[in-house]
Amino acid sequence: MQKQPAAGFGVVSIEQARALDGLALMTGVMNGTYPAPPITQALGFWMDEVEAGRVVFAYEPKFDHYNPLGSVHGGIAATLLDSVMGCCIHTMLKAGTGYTTVEIKVNYVRAMTDKTGPVRAEGKVINVGSRIATSEGRLVDSKGKLLAHGTTTCLVFPI
Repeated sequence: MQKQPAAGFGVVSIEQARALDGLALMTGVMNGTYPAPPITQALGFWMDEVEAGRVVFAYEPKFDHYNPLGSVHGGIAATLLDSVMGCCIHTMLKAGTGYTTVEIKVNYVRAMTDKTGPVRAEGKVINVGSRIATSEGRLVDSKGKLLAHGTTTCLVFPI
């Protein structure tokens, strides 16, 4: 079942984003103080855990997300990984700092279907520098079986 944020769905204002460090913003999104991004509603995933350098999103695979071959489209896994890998970097950024994905690499290991059950995507920071940050992510089923994994490089900049 999808977790509904108290603040609903939307975007944090640029003023709020500038004033908050990344961990405070991500924690606020998770606990409903700030709105969850609309992509989470569109695809049905939610932030389940957040701490400095680590973020976990949860998702229940749906038939509505199937590709023509009868499994959940790989773009869902890529989106989950891109989201956790970027958000874990965001938890390490000071107020007034933003980021954007420069590169993402995803390896698909197993298909997801609507029979897979709940999955978790976990992102962990590898390194955050003054301009470049890297992180890694893993997407696993409820038994811990690896479905996909990836890495990202993000550009860090003032907002």
